[in-house]
Amino acid sequence: MTVAGNSPSECARSGLARALSKRGYCSRNVAAALVRAGRVQLNGRLTHDPETPTTPTSRIAVDGLEVAATQRIYVALNKPRGVVTTTTDEQGRATVYDCLREANLPWLAPVGRLDKASEGLLLLTNDTAWAAGILAPAHGVTKTYHLQVSPIPNETALHAMQAGCVLADGSRLHAERVALLRSGGRNAWLEATLNEGRNRHLRRLCEALNFEVLRLVRVAIGPLALGTLAKGAWRALTAAEVAQLRQPLAAGGSPPRGSSS
Repeated sequence: MTVAGNSPSECARSGLARALSKRGYCSRNVAAALVRAGRVQLNGRLTHDPETPTTPTSRIAVDGLEVAATQRIYVALNKPRGVVTTTTDEQGRATVYDCLREANLPWLAPVGRLDKASEGLLLLTNDTAWAAGILAPAHGVTKTYHLQVSPIPNETALHAMQAGCVLADGSRLHAERVALLRSGGRNAWLEATLNEGRNRHLRRLCEALNFEVLRLVRVAIGPLALGTLAKGAWRALTAAEVAQLRQPLAAGGSPPRGSSS
């Protein structure tokens, strides 16, 4: 599994809840709740403030048991349709963490989200700086999707998806690139690339242009393709893959195609 040691500069000035989360114990929200409940000690002293400053050498304990710093971990998951990208779900729906339940991994946070009806490549990590770099539009890490839409779009519609449109709420959405992969019957498969991912970006864009999205699969993030990873399965990224995603992509570079099935 690809891991890396924590960098002191990355851990400096972290609040207690964030530091506990980065050590892989739990999510930041859960960590804050533990601190407020008086279950967390910092350097042998009880504190109730989740923002209490820590250093890389701080000793943190929960219920009297010390939580050691964990190594950085990077995971790729093929998120199935119908699974939510949250820690828990009040409605009892399956979450992406159910796919990792038997893996004995420390706490990992999703790098961005896929909505319940969407599927495909989802990254999880405890390296917050690496995740932020992937999500920042300025870094140029593109996200590529295969989407099945109805009816079949013509060239004018494909151009409109790239040109973008203004929604009723005033937001403007567009895709960096859109191409027709195949069509048949009353629907078609498209490949769309985004440089940023707003909430339900492609679904809202298609809806504004009067297209129904039947399936939506994220097949690549930057140079990393979903490939043959089975639905619900995960794998650790290689050191080379982690490094590739750490570097901004060249402007106009084309990510590899993945699988839409």
